[in-house]
Amino acid sequence: MEIQGTIHSLLPEVSGQGKSGNTWRKREFILETEGQYPKKVCISAWGDKIDTFPLREGTKVQVAIDVESREYNGRWYTEVKAWKVAAMDGANSGSMADAAPDYGHFDPGTPDDLPF
Repeated sequence: MEIQGTIHSLLPEVSGQGKSGNTWRKREFILETEGQYPKKVCISAWGDKIDTFPLREGTKVQVAIDVESREYNGRWYTEVKAWKVAAMDGANSGSMADAAPDYGHFDPGTPDDLPF
């Protein structure tokens, strides 16, 4: 799926170590959509993708996302994960549909010590 809008704010990066001993990094950003009824969506970027994405407040971007929900202690948690972020400008404001999706490249591993 794809969503586009303007980066409203960047949240601080968090990191840690899972029970398996692997380290992880996550950075969330708030994307504000356009249209008659703009929405704000919290999107997370994991691992090395944090360094490659154009994450700057005020930047208009198009984001390829995966949405995942999981249950923990009888409650459900939903996360919107970015696997591609492209800055939009006047010359290149088209869809990312022409880019071949690569779902296998994004595997940060789920941190075992997170409560969801």
